[in-house]
Amino acid sequence: MRSETKSKSGAGLGGLTDGLHGWWRRATTWQRWAVYVALIAVAAVLPHPAIGSIMSPSGDWVGVLGQPIGIYVLLAVGLNVVVGQAGLLDLGYVAFFAIGAYTWAYMGTQLGWTFWPTVPIAIVLTALAGVILGAPTLRLRGDYLAIVTLGFGEIVRIVAVNAKPLGAAVGLSGVPAPVLPGLDFTNNAPAFYYLILGLIVLVIIFSWRLEHSRVGRAWAAIREDEDAAELMGVPTFKFKLLAFFIGAMIGGLAGSVYAGQLNYANPGMFPFILSATILVCVVFGGSGNLPGVILGAFVIAWLPEFLRAFEVTIFDYRLEEFRMLFFGLILVIMMIFRPEGLLPSRRRRAELAEGTGGMGSMGAEVAGPGADTTQEAVSK
Repeated sequence: MRSETKSKSGAGLGGLTDGLHGWWRRATTWQRWAVYVALIAVAAVLPHPAIGSIMSPSGDWVGVLGQPIGIYVLLAVGLNVVVGQAGLLDLGYVAFFAIGAYTWAYMGTQLGWTFWPTVPIAIVLTALAGVILGAPTLRLRGDYLAIVTLGFGEIVRIVAVNAKPLGAAVGLSGVPAPVLPGLDFTNNAPAFYYLILGLIVLVIIFSWRLEHSRVGRAWAAIREDEDAAELMGVPTFKFKLLAFFIGAMIGGLAGSVYAGQLNYANPGMFPFILSATILVCVVFGGSGNLPGVILGAFVIAWLPEFLRAFEVTIFDYRLEEFRMLFFGLILVIMMIFRPEGLLPSRRRRAELAEGTGGMGSMGAEVAGPGADTTQEAVSK
């Protein structure tokens, strides 16, 4: 009865997403391009003060758009390659973010390099870090892989705390911002937003092309059943390593921009909770579905800023974290009544309904929202 109630509660939103999926499959090329152009146009006008007065009544809306929203979207798209497309639970994604940030911070402050030549180096170094992490660990599955990646994230942070060339616990300050002819990004929130927006568009195109290629089909096979994919001739280890490689690249790109935006890098910027938050973005939006992941990252990054306007004072005490209570409550309610996410793909929703938990082998023992577990319990 409880699973039936959950299923009915999500029927309205599920019907809406099914309708959108159906329309998109039938849409012509020019209709799809019209949607792409409209979405980019909406993103371009988001910094307008009229929108900011609604979306962030008590904060700097343009600054919020660049960080955390823009950075969260970049990171979520990168983590979606690993978690959503390949089905590998990575709890140490913040390590790649930190490596990208420290690469630009070190080369910009200590070696005097400029931003644009350094970005490719940061991307390559983080991609190599993804290979170094993945090569010995991707034989593991599920919670074992999650524990190893979590440890990798903590190792990178602790190394940064103790590495004197990286400023140790203090970090590196005075990191230069990007510069273009006639445009200085220093303390220029609108310029940074449009820079991040451009990078998001490029990363989305790259990720979408991968998803609809032979590589994406291999990832889907691994995510649904790795053993079956191996028996069918898919070199699973190679494709899982490729997922870590590409996810790390995107994380390193985001880290470089982040350090340039804040003009410093220190270990406190890269806690484990950031990895967990980006994972929440992926799951909340709809793991494996690129539009859903983007929407999830936007909501997760924006909602706490929006809730600042609802902070209250009780007995002369200002409850600074009161907004986080509402934020957590919203997440709990969402996961109870919409466990597949805001905009799940049909394939991922079917996986969840079959008991795969929507996350490859990691959630294989978790029944979906509409699954009937009675017979399974009896058989056990």
